Amino acid sequence: MRRPVPFALATLLALGPVLAASDAGAQQRSAPARAPAKPPEKEPPPPPEPPPAPYDRDLMRLSEIVGALAFLRNLCAASDAAEWPTRMKAILESEGVTPTRRDRLAGAYNRGFRGYSLTYRVCTPAATEASRRYLAEGERLSHAIAGRFGG
Repeated sequence: MRRPVPFALATLLALGPVLAASDAGAQQRSAPARAPAKPPEKEPPPPPEPPPAPYDRDLMRLSEIVGALAFLRNLCAASDAAEWPTRMKAILESEGVTPTRRDRLAGAYNRGFRGYSLTYRVCTPAATEASRRYLAEGERLSHAIAGRFGG
């Protein structure tokens, strides 16, 4: 993987020909002999990502629902409002086995949360209905995942 050149180094590299040309007319200086630079050590590639679990699609959808419920239940001051971020943390701890998978799960949660945070500022009947529907869909998904794949 190629690393980007830092801005200061890129500027120096771009000015290199200009500096060399201006130095051409200057007196020649004796420079100490330098040892040849060692090539930078390459980082080992990350281990390959394991294949997705057969329930990945359902789990991503469940994460998105949990994110939406985290926002909606808090907005409507439901008694279980504080449980939803905790439930997502449990999903991340049990299913986020690689950094990429963890990022995908967190991204789904954030998508669900953000989708409603952009729309609702106060609890409305529509927000309450969306919350009710997500509770039902989340329950169906969690039972389906646990029933088909254990857990």
